[in-house]
Amino acid sequence: MNSSKSKSRQLTEKQILKQSQSKYMSAEQLAFFKNRLLELYETTGVRIQEAKDQMATSPVDFSDPNDRASWEEQSNIALRIVEREQKLLPKIQKSLERIRLGAYGYCLETGEPIGIPRLLARPTAEYCAEVKEVKEIKEDQYRD
Repeated sequence: MNSSKSKSRQLTEKQILKQSQSKYMSAEQLAFFKNRLLELYETTGVRIQEAKDQMATSPVDFSDPNDRASWEEQSNIALRIVEREQKLLPKIQKSLERIRLGAYGYCLETGEPIGIPRLLARPTAEYCAEVKEVKEIKEDQYRD
């Protein structure tokens, strides 16, 4: 009986999606997202290291231009992965801090719930979909 109790404490995505709105950001849900963020932090670190390792390995034969071009392209891709993934680590840390402070799952701008489906898709989300959409439109306008 104890093993089934401990299993039921760790919610699944399906269980979280089925819960009522009154359970939003309950201790169980916060534990689920904290665990998800910690796993994401760990896997992100692994991917960064793998990409760095890939860049560090140089091809044996640079005499073939095709081999060199292929290696350079793979290195460029690995560099982009490292840059992208390194930007994710501070976002994960901010999300974990918001869990600690009790602010996780709520839009930084409006204070409204971000929503479980959005947090499952992007656990580092800081804004509800509507606010994020407006921010992206503004970013696109300033970019042009």
